[in-house]
Amino acid sequence: MPMILVIDDNPAVGTALETLFSLHDIDTRTVTSPDDGLALLGREPVDLVVQDMNFHADTTSGEEGVALFRALRERHPDLPVILLTAWTHLESAVDLVKAGAADYLAKPWDDRKLLATVNNLLELSQARRELQRHRSGERRRREALERDHDLRGLVYADTASEATLALACQVARSDLPVLITGPNGAGKEKYAEIIHANSAVKDGPFVAVNCGALPGDLVEAELFGAEAGAYTGANKAREGKFEAADGGTLFLDEIGTLPLAGQVKLLRVLETGRFERLGGNRERNVRVRVISATNADLSQMIAAGQFREDLYYRLNAIEIRLPPLAQRPDDILPLARHFLPAGKRLGGDAERALRAHAWPGNVRELRNALQRAALLARGDTIGAADLGLPPAAVAGDSVDAADEPDRAAIETALARAGGVVSQAAADLGLSRQALYRRLDRLGLRRD
Repeated sequence: MPMILVIDDNPAVGTALETLFSLHDIDTRTVTSPDDGLALLGREPVDLVVQDMNFHADTTSGEEGVALFRALRERHPDLPVILLTAWTHLESAVDLVKAGAADYLAKPWDDRKLLATVNNLLELSQARRELQRHRSGERRRREALERDHDLRGLVYADTASEATLALACQVARSDLPVLITGPNGAGKEKYAEIIHANSAVKDGPFVAVNCGALPGDLVEAELFGAEAGAYTGANKAREGKFEAADGGTLFLDEIGTLPLAGQVKLLRVLETGRFERLGGNRERNVRVRVISATNADLSQMIAAGQFREDLYYRLNAIEIRLPPLAQRPDDILPLARHFLPAGKRLGGDAERALRAHAWPGNVRELRNALQRAALLARGDTIGAADLGLPPAAVAGDSVDAADEPDRAAIETALARAGGVVSQAAADLGLSRQALYRRLDRLGLRRD
């Protein structure tokens, strides 16, 4: 039952209000002085205050009521207050409403108007308390997550990211394989690092392999190593990524691009922990936590005969799905500010443009946009024009536009990647083939 506190020096007023409110299932406390009212608020929870403006028979200035209202605002800033007085002064009413008073009613009051005001304020107060409880719960969960786990500096604010992050930390202590799924640029490698950092093998190595960047004929040698003479140019024996990750974590990104022959050998390692180097016959043993990631639909690849079903179930002991940036909009501005260099800040129009863009390239696209804007902006404040987001993207139809980075964006990505096309393509959220097509169309050198 909601609670109202009436502060009025006239006991008859308190009795009348108690009767009125009790008929509508509202509990009421009455006191006759400001000091008693403030003391009661310190002891009991109250949902709303109805206060007089004068507390002595020979005063009509309202100064006592103003002082009480200011004390209430200072100690209980969110508590709704209705001002009630027989001596109405328009200027005082306007000033106190501007200062946060919920309403200003004259005596004798209109019961219907007073009840309507009270009910509206009680509903608003209840909604505000629910929101505060929700935010307090979010804050406590986030503080616990950040206190109890190594989040590797992950920047997030959206509840969708928090839920995904909590799941990653929960499964980290298990030694089961984890499959991270999600679109390009969503942060799959960062989550793999978080899982490793909170795992039982966190003191071991973390080895990341982009399966999509491995030449098809050297996949097995890269993953499992090769003996001298195993292939042309193999002048000496070399260890593979599994051996390098022994006692730690091996992160296999773009696992859907792994050839079928490599899939067979990977399945055996996952099942037994044993393998042979390419060109060798000595069996080797490793203890490796495998985390894989893909933006592909592995179920469709299985149906098409492009991915082994038994390997899929081995890799997918636990799946973590990363939502695209568009589905965690509260992450956009914190991430954007994180990507800005010191001394740069976002203007209001830039923030609105960032929130409106669909970000099909996800966090990678956002990072590139901010790095480019910081370079091109003439002053310390980055405006919407500096971001270079196409108008169609701001309106929400951004998929095709985002797949067509301009010449400057491509040149910047290539320079940052040292000319490595596969890395530049990944930074732009494109495949290597897609980037090659754009290089040809723009007349840029492919080397």
